[in-house]
Amino acid sequence: MAPDYAQRVSRLTQSLPAQGLDGLILIPGPNLRYCTGLSFHLMGRPTLAILTVDHAPLLFVPELERDKAEANAIGAVVKTYGEDPAARQPALAAAAAPLGLARRRMGVEPLRMRWLEERLLEEAVPGIQLQSAESVLEPMRTEKAPDEVAAIERAVAVAQKALEQTLPSVRSGVSELELASELTLQLLRAGSETELPFSPIVASGPNTALPHAVPTERLLQAGDLLIFDWGATVDGYISDLTRTFAIDRLAAEWKRIHAIVVDANAAGRAAAGPGVACRTVDAAARAVIEASGYGPAFVHRTGHGIGLEAHEAPYIRGDNTAILGPGMTFTVEPGIYLAGQGGVRVEDNIVITADGASTLSTLPRALQILPAG
Repeated sequence: MAPDYAQRVSRLTQSLPAQGLDGLILIPGPNLRYCTGLSFHLMGRPTLAILTVDHAPLLFVPELERDKAEANAIGAVVKTYGEDPAARQPALAAAAAPLGLARRRMGVEPLRMRWLEERLLEEAVPGIQLQSAESVLEPMRTEKAPDEVAAIERAVAVAQKALEQTLPSVRSGVSELELASELTLQLLRAGSETELPFSPIVASGPNTALPHAVPTERLLQAGDLLIFDWGATVDGYISDLTRTFAIDRLAAEWKRIHAIVVDANAAGRAAAGPGVACRTVDAAARAVIEASGYGPAFVHRTGHGIGLEAHEAPYIRGDNTAILGPGMTFTVEPGIYLAGQGGVRVEDNIVITADGASTLSTLPRALQILPAG
């Protein structure tokens, strides 16, 4: 069943006056997709969705996007412009005139709005007041509807299948880049959309000490740790998983570290539930690592929300007092990183239910030692 996009827009615009806003301006990205079901490329040709409290929505798009825009399900008026950059400003001025945007307070996406769109708006609508709409946008997508959770579950299943199909390619002498390429291919074969949540992280040996490592030409060798951090996209919704393996053998202390991280992951997942503060989940996972003596080596938050983006609310960190509620989806991903030596991270995807929390990912968490050849 398709989402009721018109209802989403109505709910959003009704919330604006309480935040001191007369309207909202969205550019291509997850918020626009959430509100309209439409996906546009973020490119040199501006695309704007203008939502106000008292007029029909306006979609201002390049002429080449007319057909897509006119298929919208929110009753939006569609206005277009041609290829000449000089035509954009007068076209937007004419399109926006019925909305009375001059001197209106319009919310924008603080993490996405570019100078390109900001400048165009200010020139086309002198007097318009642009301000952050984060207070409106962040909670809008936090609690997922059942169909959204189902899409994330499908994205988890696709990601897990892709890794299982990639693992036979792991051996000494293969490079991180080769494995990242294979994993990307398997994600597409398993059913992921081509726009992945992020480029897969494949890190081996000392590179595993970098939480956001980028795959390199380094060749795997016996005794290495090997981290895969990857995800899939299904119906726009994403998964984000991490598993840490060893090649052929592993030093005893790293086996101990891996077990500590697995326990921390379990503690974080067990602490999650409705009515629980985000910082409580972080504290539960962090306490396990701190008790082991590796507290300073856990250098990032325990998790972050997932949905149409790979990083969104809720953020599972020590200073976040926000309360978890049913439908919230997020990661639990504790890690231990020793600079120049290696690191271990184990990450799962969680959804808060009416009476607890459910782990959507099912791949084994215990250390797996893969053959070297």
